[in-house]
Amino acid sequence: MHREDCVELRFHTGARSARTHENLSAVRQDGRHLWIAGDETATIERLTLRDGVYDEQRTFNLADFVDLPAGPEAEADIEGLARTDGWLWAIGSHSLKRKRAKPGHSSDRARKRLATVIREENRFVLLRLPLQGGEPVRADGHRRAAVLSGHDNLADMLSDDPHLAPFLKLPGKDNGLDIEGIAAVADEHGDRLYVGLRGPVLRGWAVLLEIRPVTHPRDPSRLRLAEPYRTHFLDLDGLGIRDLCPYGDDLLILTGPSMDLDGPVRVVRWRNGSVRDVVTAKDLEHVADLPFGRGCDHPEGLAVLDDGRLIVVYDSPSPERRTATGVYADLIRID
Repeated sequence: MHREDCVELRFHTGARSARTHENLSAVRQDGRHLWIAGDETATIERLTLRDGVYDEQRTFNLADFVDLPAGPEAEADIEGLARTDGWLWAIGSHSLKRKRAKPGHSSDRARKRLATVIREENRFVLLRLPLQGGEPVRADGHRRAAVLSGHDNLADMLSDDPHLAPFLKLPGKDNGLDIEGIAAVADEHGDRLYVGLRGPVLRGWAVLLEIRPVTHPRDPSRLRLAEPYRTHFLDLDGLGIRDLCPYGDDLLILTGPSMDLDGPVRVVRWRNGSVRDVVTAKDLEHVADLPFGRGCDHPEGLAVLDDGRLIVVYDSPSPERRTATGVYADLIRID
């Protein structure tokens, strides 16, 4: 691994014990800080750039800012982070989970586990947190931390959708609904979010949702959608969406398999993203092919740094990607 193409992310002992650094699923830059999320906690992390290394980790518990539907300890499976002026957004996978059959299980136990599908309510959350002095807070004047969850969650809003409703009862790794990225764009009406779906992929077409969450008029701790959601269908050569990131007026899309497979993984560019509902391959520009491993090094988070380079974080890092105190993220320069 070439060190000039990487940057080290350092984590404190508690985070390493919780294996947060091994389950990175989202990243977003905020000045000299990086916001990071892992998919097996109910926290977000902030790292600070010092002498070419992201260090000084701070952990923020989501339950300190909003009421989580399954309580403060259950994992939220945060799969996407986004930032606009003064706000940090975080979104859970909104996916069901099928139990794993593990080596050593008897045939009967393996069959029983593979027939068991679990819904964990903390996965079905969209959060908006006000930032004050570079830190999330519960309230900053009239600005309040707020959540879309429970009976208002985004997945249940799709129950009548002609394309997505049939997939709501399938686990995420079975080509069911599985959110794996958000990008926020601010305009005169507030923040518009693009929500990327790893699954389902519909006959080779990936799905992206466009939503506009706002403060609920009767409860400032809750969000609601100001207008109906909008679906976009993208020809990503059979791949799903692993993350999203604004790039000027365009959208960068990290793509990868929808099922439990290793690769391929690519970054593509969708110019002026809100224009089309059906986006063909000729409307997308290839930016980069990303490395991936066999059972390891799964690219899951994408962000643009101030110098124009992309930073990519990985789930299940290989031994070569690990350090004594953290992991390496990749740095990619694009034209």
